[in-house]
Amino acid sequence: MKVLANDGISKSGILALEKGGFEVITTKVAQEQVANYINDNNIDVILVRSATKVRKDIIDACPGIKIIGRGGVGMDNIDVDYAKSKGIHVINTPASSSESVAELVFGHLFSGVRFLHDSNRNMPLEGDSNFDGLKKAYANGTELRGKTLGIVGIGRIGQATAKMALGLGMKVIAADSFIPQVDVKVEFFDGQSITTTIVSQSLESLFKEADFITLHVPAQNGYIIGEKEFEIMKDGVGIVNCARGGVIDEVALVKALDSGKVAFAGLDVFESEPKPEMAILMHSKISLTPHIGAATGEAQDRIGTELASQIITLLS
Repeated sequence: MKVLANDGISKSGILALEKGGFEVITTKVAQEQVANYINDNNIDVILVRSATKVRKDIIDACPGIKIIGRGGVGMDNIDVDYAKSKGIHVINTPASSSESVAELVFGHLFSGVRFLHDSNRNMPLEGDSNFDGLKKAYANGTELRGKTLGIVGIGRIGQATAKMALGLGMKVIAADSFIPQVDVKVEFFDGQSITTTIVSQSLESLFKEADFITLHVPAQNGYIIGEKEFEIMKDGVGIVNCARGGVIDEVALVKALDSGKVAFAGLDVFESEPKPEMAILMHSKISLTPHIGAATGEAQDRIGTELASQIITLLS
């Protein structure tokens, strides 16, 4: 049987699939050519990340497909229900990238509270001529310890983020319409651990109480954070979105940053991805990454081997 990993797969995933008797193809096929390639090469399994879309047209055009796999959590680039109605297995790897995304959240938080994103832009330009000026400009940093982190969506990634926040000495609050409360276990290198219970509260109360807000939700039909939500937040709040583009109104975000209502934002995802708006890309108060939340070697290894395990189980 043949597996097309159109957005790539880790070497460990390839080895596991080959050991299970599968041929793995990692040729990158353009979106408009995916259906033809699948049919011409008798592909049984297509694996994607966030780039390739597997919609109704491909599903209808490729009756030989047995499994559609998503390396990661969100499956908004796959017509999941329609695929299942055609008898196709749809799989993903919800647990594999949680820590990687959570660490990126804190990369953006640390960058924001210590102005690293802007300092790294300006030090190469002015570091030798305006060192004291830059030192003064970036001197009013903030510590994360003792502050309140509001987590919107306390699923696997939200919980991984909560663990890191608790380890830093932050207060953690959460809002989740599907998870009323969750026990979060913070484990240490020597085998010791602590467990705390986080009880979900209303979005409005979270927005009012949090010093920093991070979003961990699937794609939405509308904004979770817009102009009205920014108005009720604390002055100087920090916002991080490593979830999905379109959950924050970027026009309202820029307005809130310019007014000082929001101190900084960290964005890994964007409304108009893969062509983010220039007002976002050029803003001095936004820490930017190009949708790399799960892009660590460790996460990709876990994703590859977990996909391989599921495929072998389903098709052996």
